[in-house]
Amino acid sequence: MLSALAFFFVMTSYYIIRPVMGQLSGAVGSQSLPLFYGAVFVVMLLLTPVFGMLVARFRRRQLLGWSYSFFILCLLAFVPAFMEQDRIGARELGVVFFVWASVFNLFVVSLFWSFMADIFSSDQARRVFSLIALGGMGGAVFGPLVTKLLVQLIGVAPLLVVSALALSFSMMLLLQLSTQHDRQAGSRADEAIGGSLWAGIRELWSRPFLRYMALLMLFGDGIGTLAYALVADYAKAHFTSTVARTLFYNDLDLATNLLGAVLQLSVTPWLLVRRGAGWGLVVPSLVNVALLAAVALVGDGNFMFFSYSVPLLAVMMVITRGFAYGMTKPAVDALYTRVPRETRYKGKNFVETAIWRFGDVVVTSAVSGLRMLGWGIGGLALAGVGVATLAAMVARRAGWSPDLAPDDQMRGDGGKTPPV
Repeated sequence: MLSALAFFFVMTSYYIIRPVMGQLSGAVGSQSLPLFYGAVFVVMLLLTPVFGMLVARFRRRQLLGWSYSFFILCLLAFVPAFMEQDRIGARELGVVFFVWASVFNLFVVSLFWSFMADIFSSDQARRVFSLIALGGMGGAVFGPLVTKLLVQLIGVAPLLVVSALALSFSMMLLLQLSTQHDRQAGSRADEAIGGSLWAGIRELWSRPFLRYMALLMLFGDGIGTLAYALVADYAKAHFTSTVARTLFYNDLDLATNLLGAVLQLSVTPWLLVRRGAGWGLVVPSLVNVALLAAVALVGDGNFMFFSYSVPLLAVMMVITRGFAYGMTKPAVDALYTRVPRETRYKGKNFVETAIWRFGDVVVTSAVSGLRMLGWGIGGLALAGVGVATLAAMVARRAGWSPDLAPDDQMRGDGGKTPPV
């Protein structure tokens, strides 16, 4: 319950930041997205050895406290900048804040799940990670509601203070969890991990499981970006007013969050406990294959759902994102309980930060290039079928990777593998 509440505040903090970032990125334009993602990727590469150094030298409690405190202080430091937004310029402030918010999202969330993989055993993770993720889903809904309520009362800049408070609550809960776990597991549970600061990058080449995770990240990013691009084209063609487009995307987010919550409360816990976390990777990939194949055949056609005409592209995006949040993410984090602590923190962080943003750069550039060559919805969806098929094959290997410890070996007592 404490973990779910901590993740609730993490996601509340981020989803207060999202609209603040959105109103700035609108001043820059979508044509600059490959450049922005490239900048974020470079920053991630620079920060990877810094994070590796912190993980190697400092205890878990110190790592959590200092990392979260850094982002809290950054949020407060941005407040005077946003108060002078008109003088600084939305474009200049937008570039800096876009990069920072992207780093915030990836590092804070990745560190949270690394910590969860550290304190829960593999068996526990398969039972409770979907419920912890559900807490984050609640924060993803609560954050926008808070923003909508407060922005007209206090303005944009003070919203960053509210976000900092939410992140502070999360940090306090995580530190309390760390202390409780240390008392139960013994004084050695919170030891510094040690090792090289470049271990995250090195393990990508030496550990098969981590390579599979990197490939899944790239494939998943490709499918998600493709779905987003196709839906954006549909919205542009079918909705002429700003209000209509806003309501359309709001309905997509609501449907996605509801599907994710339903999966986290029903199918995902059953699947992870009864069949294993590997199937939590395979099933969403197979679902994506079916959805993209349907789009390749039907295009942007509609079908009737309870007397409502629903575009197939919207259904594809909702189901793809819903399964990613409601099944894939809990399964991935459950599998990380079965690797050593150095992999949980350094390797996982590198895959979920630098590799993710590298995928953003590649995918956005590829989609733009294929469009320039005249590829339509059918061709792009057919390419997506190929990517989703590869993702299913890699997911099958990742869930049963030979370097994963058996479920009953990796415990939450510091992550040491017992001698064979």
